[in-house]
Amino acid sequence: MVITMCRTILPYFMAAAILAALSPVVAQPIEGDPVTGRQIAMKLCSSCHRVLPMTLSDMADPPSFQSIADLPSTTGISLNVFLHSSHRNMPNLIISPTESNDLIAYILSLKKD
Repeated sequence: MVITMCRTILPYFMAAAILAALSPVVAQPIEGDPVTGRQIAMKLCSSCHRVLPMTLSDMADPPSFQSIADLPSTTGISLNVFLHSSHRNMPNLIISPTESNDLIAYILSLKKD
């Protein structure tokens, strides 16, 4: 289950890391509001993903937001790339940069230290 999730998501996070290393402009920190991001996640993502904190999904596909946050490769940059790329088995969401930043801030707020 975790292996399947890593195989599905890991290439996107690796691509994001490479892009971040090559472009200092892309590497700027993402500023957003996690409270608003949680509201966006509940509205747009909760029909498929578990979006609330500490709710790990039994299934790897689709992964819970907690599972995504806890991946070592999850950063603001990797999430930004992921949210602005089309993906298999996921609707093509069109969200504003502000919504994207808020959603990213929410997901990163779930990351365990």
